[in-house]
Amino acid sequence: MFAKDDMFAEIEKILEVNVRPKLADHYGDIKLVSENDGIVEVKFLGQCKGCLSAKFTIEDVVEVELKKAIPSIKKVILNNDVNEELLDQARKILNESNRAK
Repeated sequence: MFAKDDMFAEIEKILEVNVRPKLADHYGDIKLVSENDGIVEVKFLGQCKGCLSAKFTIEDVVEVELKKAIPSIKKVILNNDVNEELLDQARKILNESNRAK
């Protein structure tokens, strides 16, 4: 249907027009990470990152909008990676609190 670069651009366009305004209402945003063989990977930003409703937002908003516009989309996956710097800070805090006991 689309060449790889065209597919990425088309997904980005759909996110911009149909998804970002809904997330912005909640002070959030979305970043397109990758698309491979109909599997789309995204990250939430702002207040949407780490939200307890993120799974439902992916399924009921992002995936629905993308599949409606591009039927070859099979699934949308949320990337919840935590960066190493944040993990190191958490480990340091936990280690210090364990030593204080």
